[in-house]
Amino acid sequence: MTDILDELQWRGLLAQSTDIDALRAALSEGPVTYYCGFDPTAPSLHHGHLVQLVLMRHLQLAGHRPLALVGGATGMIGDPRMSGERVLNDKETVAGWTDRLRGQIERFLDFEGDNAARMVNNLDWTGQLSAIDFLRDIGKHFRLSTMLAKDTVARRLASEEGISFTEFSYQILQAMDYRELFRRHGCTLQTGGNDQWGNLLAGVDLIRKAEGASVHVLTTPLITKADGTKFGKSEGGAIWLDGEMFSPYAFYQFWLNTDDADVIRYLKVFTFRSREEIAGLEDAVATRPQAREAQRALAEDVTTLVHGPDAAERVRRASQALFGRDELRELDGRTLRDAVAELPRGEAIVGESTVVDLLLASGLEKGRSAARRTVASGGAYLNNEKIEDEDRVLSAEDLLAGGYALLRKGRKSLAVIATNHV
Repeated sequence: MTDILDELQWRGLLAQSTDIDALRAALSEGPVTYYCGFDPTAPSLHHGHLVQLVLMRHLQLAGHRPLALVGGATGMIGDPRMSGERVLNDKETVAGWTDRLRGQIERFLDFEGDNAARMVNNLDWTGQLSAIDFLRDIGKHFRLSTMLAKDTVARRLASEEGISFTEFSYQILQAMDYRELFRRHGCTLQTGGNDQWGNLLAGVDLIRKAEGASVHVLTTPLITKADGTKFGKSEGGAIWLDGEMFSPYAFYQFWLNTDDADVIRYLKVFTFRSREEIAGLEDAVATRPQAREAQRALAEDVTTLVHGPDAAERVRRASQALFGRDELRELDGRTLRDAVAELPRGEAIVGESTVVDLLLASGLEKGRSAARRTVASGGAYLNNEKIEDEDRVLSAEDLLAGGYALLRKGRKSLAVIATNHV
């Protein structure tokens, strides 16, 4: 296969490395054990972590051995932010979040075979560590001048709120993780986001000083939009990987709405499609952008990766069904609920409300005369069926799973009708 570093470079997944030539040689000589850490500072991973999970999977597919670290210890501290101290969560909360993150990470890696993945928790080697041992065995290898020079620390020190010793010590804890995994599992590569460069180098330095060994670091770039703005915020906030916090349908739609200027780059970063497949989709963007083939491929692949093939198929069909290209009545209640969650909503009474009433209640029309004209011109649809009688009354048979009905004006203006009929 193609050299894995060349592949990562082509995909836009490679930013910095401690020694790229030495790393390339190590990766070519045989299986390398590598790790990436994920801190449980929230109940779910988000789109930013997805980049690291994809990178880990690429490296495993190339024959290398992954260690997925969930920071039961570092999650109780939190990596310093550019501004403001983190809220320290209690041990029970962090333990619960640790279990949830483990479940999310396990979907991305193979835990069987010659290069099977392993899950590790840094609480296992820090939980019983005394303050004296920590200071004597670990702290003696760190110099304050180096620690103070890190961007986040320097910025926080210059701010009004400053930085606590708790957050300041985070870089030592992360470095200790690398040394411990080097000792226990022969781990010689750590991966992470480019904003973690300073923390990752701390681990390299600690292993060099304490173990007399040379190890590697590899970072991914910050993913941005074509205009340079930050990638990955929805109206509700982060793009969570947990389906309860951010529904599979909303997740699918997020990727489906990718701009033409970004979609090929995101296909390289977030999917495992071949160069030939992506080249074909790039041609489709250039010659028939209205078909949005690349966006659909991106949405289906990433949703399948995060939520599984069954969920991806359900939301794909829901997306098509809303616009008349699939059968609405075959959608289950939860998928339909998620699909209509962001649509304008109107209330109706079964057996009483007419289609004109529905157009007004949903806000698709502002007056009864306009609503009648829409019906007369053939522009009103109930559950994707054209309604030509303005006196047509909503019936129990019109209700979909969950007691909803879908109202459409023209080709693209959608609304959901909610009733108390279940």
